[in-house]
Amino acid sequence: MCGIVGMVSSSPVNQQIYDALGLLQHRGQDSTGIATLDGQSFSINKAKGQVREAYRTRDMRRLSGNTGLGHVRYATRGKAKREEEAQPFYVNSPFGIVLVHNGNLTNTRELTDELHRKDSRHLNTSSDTELLVNVLASELHRAGKNEAFHTDHLFEAIGAVHARVEGSYAAIALIAGHGMVAFRDPFGIRPLVLGKRKAGLLGDEWVVASESLVLESGEYEIVKDIGPGEAVFIGMDGSMVEKQCAAHPTLNPCSFEYIYLARPDSVMNGISVYEARLRLGDRLAETIKKHAPVDSIDVVMPIPDSARPAAMQVARKLGIEYREGFYKNKYVGRTFIMPGQAHRKKSVRQKLNAMSSEFRDKNVLIVDDSIVRGTTSKEIVEMARQAGAKSVTFTSAAPPVRYPHVYGINMPTSKELVAAGRTIDQITREIGADYLIYQEVDDMKAAILEGSDITDLDMSCFTGEYCTGTVSEEYLNWLEGNQSS
Repeated sequence: MCGIVGMVSSSPVNQQIYDALGLLQHRGQDSTGIATLDGQSFSINKAKGQVREAYRTRDMRRLSGNTGLGHVRYATRGKAKREEEAQPFYVNSPFGIVLVHNGNLTNTRELTDELHRKDSRHLNTSSDTELLVNVLASELHRAGKNEAFHTDHLFEAIGAVHARVEGSYAAIALIAGHGMVAFRDPFGIRPLVLGKRKAGLLGDEWVVASESLVLESGEYEIVKDIGPGEAVFIGMDGSMVEKQCAAHPTLNPCSFEYIYLARPDSVMNGISVYEARLRLGDRLAETIKKHAPVDSIDVVMPIPDSARPAAMQVARKLGIEYREGFYKNKYVGRTFIMPGQAHRKKSVRQKLNAMSSEFRDKNVLIVDDSIVRGTTSKEIVEMARQAGAKSVTFTSAAPPVRYPHVYGINMPTSKELVAAGRTIDQITREIGADYLIYQEVDDMKAAILEGSDITDLDMSCFTGEYCTGTVSEEYLNWLEGNQSS
C-alpha cells in the first residue's frame, strides 16, 4: 500500500503535490518522493521519512514545472530503510519517464529475468516499481519503433504491460516533453481516481490520486475512477485521451481499503469508505448477538480511528452505551504499516493509552477494524485489563486474516498471521480476551458492496482465493522464504 498523486496544472505544482501527499500520509510513512516536469526536464527529490520531514525550502524551489507527481511509501517489496528504493523511479529512454506505483507485482522473478535477458535493461534495486517502469519503457520503445511520441503507441505499450505484468498496480508516469499517463491493472485492485477543475482561460487542470479526498481538498470535480485496465493520458496543454488497454478487465477492488487503509472521507469506486464502515458495524452487531453475552456488556469502545464508525453502529444496534476509552497519540504513525514486528509492538502503547475511568469495573466490548498479526490486539486487551476492565470481548469488523496478502499490503507470510492455522478459541487465548467475535466473510462483502454495481472484491487474505488467478502455492512458499522485514 502506497499513496500516489499526479497533476497537470496551469501553475507550479510543487506545493500542490506536497499538500496532496500530506493528505495521503496515512498510506505510507517509510519514504516519500516528488518529481516535476518543466518542458523536457525532470526535477526529482526523494527522502526517507514522512512528508513534513522530507522536504526543505531549497528542495521545493528545485521542483519546477506545472506537471508533476508524488509518492508516499509503505514498503511491501525491497527494504524500507534503503533510500534508493523510494519512489519515483526514472529511466531515460524512450523520451524520459518517471513513474510512481501503488501495488505489488507477483511475477517479479520472471520479469527480472526477462528485463536482463530480452530487454537488456539494468535494475539497480529490488523494487517492483523499478521493474514496472522498465517494462513500460521497453514496451513503449517497441511500439514507437523510434518514431515521434504518439498516444496510440503509449496505449499499445500499456496493453503490452498488462500482458507481461501480474499482480496489482495503480501507476502514474510523466513522459518528458509530453505529459502524464495514469493506468490501473486489469483487476482494478488498487484505487485511482481522476479529477479536473477549471483554470479560467487556461483550460482544465487535472489530478490523479489514490483517494478522492485529495480531489475534494483541491476543489477538483471527480470525473471518474480510472477503470481496471484503463489508461488516461493528459497532455501538458491539458488535453485528455483515455483508452481501455486490457483484453478482459474485471473490477475487484481490495476489501482492505474499505476496512482499514483508506481515510473514511474518501470515496473509492463509487463506494463511500465511511458508509461502508458503518454497514460493517451493522453486520457485525448481528453476529455479536449470536456469540457474546450482550446483556452483560456495559460499554462499546472503538480502537481509534478506523474502527470508530463500525463501533458506533455496533453500540447503536445492540443498545449499549458507546464510550471512548482509548486515547490515541496522533504523533505516532499507524502501527500496522510500520516495518518490523518489534517496532510495531513497541509502538502500540506509545500510540494508545487506556483511561481507567472508562474501564474500571466494566464489561467492555472492544471493536477493532481487523486483527492481522495479533500484536496490537493482545496489547490492547492487556491494557484494558490493567485499566480495570472486568471482562473484555474483542470484536473485529473484518473476518479472520488467514492467508497472505500479495497485492500491496504487508502481510505476505502466513506464519505472521495470528489466525492462520488457529481456531477462534485458540486466537481468543492468544490475545487474552474473554470472547472474540469476527465478521463473517459474506457479511463483509455485502456491507462494502451494498448500493453499488460492483459484483466482487479482492478478499484473498480472508478466503485464500486470489483474483488474478496467477498466485500459486510455489509462489507463496518462495515469498515466505524471501520476505524482508
